[in-house]
Amino acid sequence: MKKYAIDQLMNVVLAPVVSEKSTFVADKNRQYVFRVADDATKPEIKAAVELMFKTKVDSVTVSNVKGKERRFGRTIGRKRSWKKAYVRLAEGQEINFAATE
Repeated sequence: MKKYAIDQLMNVVLAPVVSEKSTFVADKNRQYVFRVADDATKPEIKAAVELMFKTKVDSVTVSNVKGKERRFGRTIGRKRSWKKAYVRLAEGQEINFAATE
């Protein structure tokens, strides 16, 4: 397993994604959804979540979310695309967002 610098890992996970779907997935599959850096890899995401939340990660699934098209008057623009990670925790593990610092 590759070693990563702590400051590098702290910039991988940007924010949790809180939505109806992410809440359903968390309850059903022990998966948590995070917005991650665009250049983040699965091993980096796994190491970052284990470091930040002190949990054991089972697997990581990544998807790229395309930015939506938006109009600004007559011109058509586009929101930024971003990367989303579904992190499955090991049996008996959970993340409590209220208790983290």
